[in-house]
Parts: sequence; structure tokens; C-alpha cells
Amino acid sequence: MNPLFLLLLGLLIVLGGILLFRLHPVLALLLGAVVVGGLTGEVQLRAYAQSQDWSAIQIDGFLDQTLGKRITLAFGRTCEKIGLLILMASIIGKCLLESGAAERIVRSIVGVFGERRSPLAFTLSSFVLAIPMFFDTVFYLMIPLARAMGVRREKMYPLLIMAIVAGGTIAHSLVPPTPGPLFAADALGVSIGLMLIVGIVVGLVASVTGLGYAYWLNKRQDIPLRDTSDTSVADLRVWLEKDRKELPSFLLAHVPIALPVVLIAGHTITNEFPDVFPNYIVDLFAAVGEPVMALLIAGLAALLLLARQSKFDKKRIQNALQGAVQSAGVIILITACGGAFGAILQQTAISEELASLAPNFQLAILPLAWLITAVIRTAQGSATVSIITAVGMMAAFNDPAVLGFHPVYLAVAIGCGSKPFPWMNDSGFWIVCKMSGFTEGETIRNFSVLLTLMGLTGLIVTMILTQVFPML
Repeated sequence: MNPLFLLLLGLLIVLGGILLFRLHPVLALLLGAVVVGGLTGEVQLRAYAQSQDWSAIQIDGFLDQTLGKRITLAFGRTCEKIGLLILMASIIGKCLLESGAAERIVRSIVGVFGERRSPLAFTLSSFVLAIPMFFDTVFYLMIPLARAMGVRREKMYPLLIMAIVAGGTIAHSLVPPTPGPLFAADALGVSIGLMLIVGIVVGLVASVTGLGYAYWLNKRQDIPLRDTSDTSVADLRVWLEKDRKELPSFLLAHVPIALPVVLIAGHTITNEFPDVFPNYIVDLFAAVGEPVMALLIAGLAALLLLARQSKFDKKRIQNALQGAVQSAGVIILITACGGAFGAILQQTAISEELASLAPNFQLAILPLAWLITAVIRTAQGSATVSIITAVGMMAAFNDPAVLGFHPVYLAVAIGCGSKPFPWMNDSGFWIVCKMSGFTEGETIRNFSVLLTLMGLTGLIVTMILTQVFPML
């Protein structure tokens, strides 16, 4: 069956199931995966397997798998990638809120920037944090601060969520050393330094545009600050009323957030320039700078901070951990089901189908690269996979004489194309949805549309730069 038809069918099942029939996301996503997977023929499965450069034995093993096995394996792979990260992030977030650390940081931000400029501070902070870290990790660390700030000015809460998204998501796709832009730079022969500079310039303009949309949208919607499975609004209001002396110090409050940033950034830098540092430093950061270990260490620091602030009240610590684990479990389930649905869509050979259609587009190279990446992203849900796929398809144009400008702009255009249009086959969609307390429809307006607008802005800025600074 045609992969494009299967994509449309899967979209209708998941969107219709959640938005029209109010099915739980887990059920809607699994139903979509079962229907799409059941209608995917052996021809499509073989085409997908061959595109992965598997051996003949691996391809035969894949084709012998039942639909249930394929869904289960995809579910497991998503859990492997994000399960422990979400768990540790949930613990860090809960401890930051319960210990008063989030409230202390928010009061510091308000003191420096004022409440009116706090969205700009959130955007810039998430942009910088997303350079060495995945967006998911950045969001985990910033969401407790957004909720603590939101209890002050509830109307501002959706704006703060969008501010985090505006900064973190674009850096994730344009600025190395995150995998997508790193792969694009390497495959297209672009130096990491140049990719870093151009990615930051284009990314900051796109982030500002995204923040502008966030302000515009926030004036036209009314989304309350809702209870989540681990923290109620009433609990947040209690911390708002705390005396400054009851809160942790400025330094201690920042430790659980600063630790993973330092460890992950340290691992990235020492891994990129191993000859500059002693071996023991490289080995140390290799051991503690991997995201799961970095968040585990940060989680322990956050737990110790909570214990200190609660005067080692075992009941309070136990309740905090239980709430964090329960909240993480729900998010992991939904996110893993979204990953499984996205993987089943990939197995329809949708990327290969889109690749075969690419020569029929009569467009300029940069818009073509952007469009191909955007369609692949929407079809299968992963920004990184869409970048890798599009780079392979556009590598033939990787010649300044053909392009008329430096290949870095092709790499950046592909990165911008990885932004539109995230929906329910994207794990990031569910992380933002469930951790913020948004409904699915609200997440589409505040997350999906925002990313699409930033992707378009990034393309326009990139095309302008090719004319002003072609770098030939």
C-alpha cells in the first residue's frame, strides 16, 4: 500500500482518536501503529530495511518479525533513549519545586530581568543550554522554573513554555555538537566552527521570531496553570508565600541545574578536543558527562537539597519521590508509544517514497532542501532522522560552484527544515504536552505551530545570508 496513504491514515487515526473521540494518547498511538503496521506490505518493509544498510541476514530477520514484535521493539528503543532521562528529570523537577530552589531561582530572574522580561530570559537561557544538551533535557530543567513563575502571573505561563521551546528547539537543530547539525556539517564538508557561528546567527533570529509569535498568541488564548501528576498549583502557591530565609541559597538552588550543564558540556568539549586535555580529565567527563549519568548526579544533588531544606523529613522526601516516579511513568508510556508509532511509519518506507518524489520539485536548492526535510520530519517524527535523510539526498548539490554560496547554508537550511510540523508521532510533542499540563490541541498551537514558524523564518534568513555573505 502506498506509504503516503498510510501516513494520512495514521494521522487521521491518532488525531481523530485523541481530539474527537477523547481516547487516551497511549491507546490512540497504539491503534495507529497497529493499523498502519498491519497495512504495510513486505515490499515497503524490505525497502525500509535495505535503506538501513543492513546485511541480508538482518533484513531477513526483520521481515520475519511479527507486527507485535516490531511495535514492541520500537517501544523499547524509545524507552532506552528517554526513559531514564525522563525519570531523573522528573525527580530533579520535583525536588527543585519542593525544596524551594525553583522559587529561589525565579526570584533571582525577576530581580535581574523583571517579570515582564522573564520570557526573553527563558528564551536565551534555553538557547544556550541546548547547545551542549538535547532539547528534551533542557525542557526538563526549565519546566519547574516556568511553573514557579507561572503561579505569580498565570497568564504568562503559556508564554514561558513557548519561550523555552523557542530557544531550545532551534539550537538543537542548528548548533553543533547536537547530532543533527554535527552530522550535516560533517557530511557536507562544513567546519564545526563555521556551522556553530551561522547556526547561532540564524537560530537567534528564528528564536526572536518564535518569541514574537508567543507574545501574539498568548494575548489570544487563556490557558490556566493546571495541576500535573506530581505538583499541584496549591503547592506552588505555598512556596510563593515563603519567606526568603526559608528558601535555599542562590548557589545551592542552582546546583541541580548547573551540574548537568557543566558535566555534559565538559564531555562534549573534551570529546571534541581530546588532545588539549589530560587523559584523566577526558576519561572523567566520559564517565560522568553522558546525559543519563549527568542527570543522575544532578538528581542526587537535588534530593540532598530537598533533604536539607526539609530537615531530613523522611515522609516528605518519600512523597516527593513517589510523585515524581508516578509522573515520569505516565510520560514515559505516552512518549514511548509515540516513538513506536513513529517507527512504524518509518517502516512504511515513507522516507524512500519522498526521496523518489524529490526530483519532480522544480524549486531552488535551499527551499527544496527545506521542504524535503520538513516533509520527512512531519512524516516520521524525528528531527535528527529528517536531517540525516535530507543530507543524504542533497549531498549531490554540495559544491559551491553549483550552489553559488558556501555549503554551510545548505546544512542550516536542512536544519531549519527539521522544525515543521511536530505532532503526535514526535516524542518531544508529548513531553511538552504532559509536563506543561497542556491539552493536545493547546500543544499544537503553542508548540507545533511555533516550530513551523521558526523553521520558515530560519529558511528566509538563510537565503538572505547567501546573498549578503555567500562566502565563496
